Amino acid sequence: MGKFAVLTLASALVLVTGVLVAQQQAALSPWAYGFDGPAAAAAATPAPGGAARGQGAAAPAAAGGAARGQAAAPDSTPHQVPGSTLSFTLAQVRDTYGPADWFPGDHPAMPEIVARGSRERQILACSLCHYPNGKGRPENAGVSGLPNSYFVQTMLDFKNDARKSADTRKANTNRMIAFAKAMTDDEIKAAAAYFSSMKWTPWIRVVEADTVPKTRISGGMFLVLEGAEAGKEPIGQRIIEAPENSEETENLRNPRSGFVAYVPPGSIKKGEALVNTGGGKTTQCAVCHGANLEGLGPVPGLAGRSPSYVVRQLHDMQMGVRKGTWSDLMKPVVAKLTAEDMLNIAAYTASRPAK
Repeated sequence: MGKFAVLTLASALVLVTGVLVAQQQAALSPWAYGFDGPAAAAAATPAPGGAARGQGAAAPAAAGGAARGQAAAPDSTPHQVPGSTLSFTLAQVRDTYGPADWFPGDHPAMPEIVARGSRERQILACSLCHYPNGKGRPENAGVSGLPNSYFVQTMLDFKNDARKSADTRKANTNRMIAFAKAMTDDEIKAAAAYFSSMKWTPWIRVVEADTVPKTRISGGMFLVLEGAEAGKEPIGQRIIEAPENSEETENLRNPRSGFVAYVPPGSIKKGEALVNTGGGKTTQCAVCHGANLEGLGPVPGLAGRSPSYVVRQLHDMQMGVRKGTWSDLMKPVVAKLTAEDMLNIAAYTASRPAK
């Protein structure tokens, strides 16, 4: 009977633990990871155009179209973006080992790993996703202006499996892990020196709104629907961070074309209270991130950065999948935060100017 009781108790503990983990997983904010809902719900709900919502829309057809089973002819049309004297084809814009650089005068000379990556080791150019100016996009990270030591440590955390995603559907996190493992220490240091040399300047317009434009998801990024599918929908408890100009961002990867982040009414004020006082749940952010949230020593800035990214990091640290150096300091900070708290904090920090 004693053994049976022990086994029964152990089984109950396993069950309770499983329920608690499931509850934590359900508390994630799918929108911050580039999805409309949890995995099961996203797979079941059709998106405009036929793709499952939350799984990302299918890749656009090649220009000019192609018969089924036949390769499409390359698009040789030259494209331009406002303010640039250069022109590139879509193939050049999307070249994973040397993407187009629309504004070479906006940044220092790029190290090889940033400009072209390494085809032999399957490391995509950093400038493809994070842009030559390091601004990045909501589905990845803005890396310009990060402290050099923080950037290096982040890459080492990826390399040593100490930084993963709480939402296992987020494929580009796994790609970053693979890139970091394949990069040399010198390449990591070169990328860190390059991106940390550029000051972060906000390019996200934060707007409080009850309703937001209807969107589709492509590669983890929300894009405003156009034409017959356009319309409005309630924002709910979400932040919808989308390009100001979908064409400029999605297809042409214009590093000067920014974003708008729609946030729930009142969220900025609620976030300000949490950031500045802790609200009895957390620590004042300025203690580590600086009085203006622009960073302090090796601690990164928060002002004007992607709210989607900020919420992902808060979830990842709370769930214990981001556990590298410095993460232990954040554990008590995030422990009591709800998903709504995280949304409010990110709405406020994104609205702050980086001076």
